[in-house]
Amino acid sequence: MEVKKTATRDAYGNALVELGKKYDNLIVMDADLASATKTGVFKKACPEKFFDCGIAEGNMMGIAAGLAASGKLVFASSFAMFAAGRAFEQIRNSIAYPNLNVKIGASHAGISVGEDGASHQCCEDIALMRSIPNMVVINPADEIEARQAVLAAAEYYGPVYMRFGRLAVENVFDENYKFEWGKAVKVKDGSDVTVISTGLMTLEAVKAAEILSQEGISVRVLNIHTIKPLDVEAVLAAAKETGAIVTAEEHNIIGGLGSAVCEAICAECPVPVLRVGVEDTFGKSGPAKELLEVYRLNAAHIVEKVKVVMAMKK
Repeated sequence: MEVKKTATRDAYGNALVELGKKYDNLIVMDADLASATKTGVFKKACPEKFFDCGIAEGNMMGIAAGLAASGKLVFASSFAMFAAGRAFEQIRNSIAYPNLNVKIGASHAGISVGEDGASHQCCEDIALMRSIPNMVVINPADEIEARQAVLAAAEYYGPVYMRFGRLAVENVFDENYKFEWGKAVKVKDGSDVTVISTGLMTLEAVKAAEILSQEGISVRVLNIHTIKPLDVEAVLAAAKETGAIVTAEEHNIIGGLGSAVCEAICAECPVPVLRVGVEDTFGKSGPAKELLEVYRLNAAHIVEKVKVVMAMKK
């Protein structure tokens, strides 16, 4: 039987349609990428609540700030490279500094953008956004988590950066899943090592745990959908109970989930931590699945790291 695969960007567009029926004050904005970010689905359903700002992301963020200041619930959408990168200053000064109710829907994040190449493969956005005060950073693992994250973001007052992918991926969770704001999700329990993952790497972490279980290695998998604020309690518990950690993310190993985890545990529970991610390099053009293999963003590489970190345990 063929496994269903859906991109988290699709969940974003569909969730916006749900929100359009619920919130009279909702405004969705895009920067000439509605078909790619999937806000076009919302535009078709609620044309009076949709605004295309053209290829002017900084301007879009400024408009979003003004609308939010007047009481609107605003979702501003673009590719991660343009939202987090090109519009960083406007997000920092116009949205986060006054703590306005703007949600940033950033699609096409990470290496899995594929053929668009290094100019569009944003592997620095988590680092950029988590450095901004007042900003919440969310990176869902699959369609189910993404939909619920968008709905939860609408209920939260303040700036939220939501990271979505282009690549269709298998679901980690089922329809019984309940998104809890700021709470890590224990996908699989284990006692030897914890793999702390986010985004599409959570599925790879689960696959790695299954491979390692055949070798008698017990791996806990902890999914982090909210990178900021990080669920420090869950991270510290994992460090204390398993004694070693591997982080996994489709992002630069500098400034992302791995950095956040290291910052959380270094003072209170220092244990060996190894990071799986883009190793401080730019991407390249190619099919998304092949790029994930080239950059070693896969279960096999997580397996390797788990074995190394186990040898580092005291």
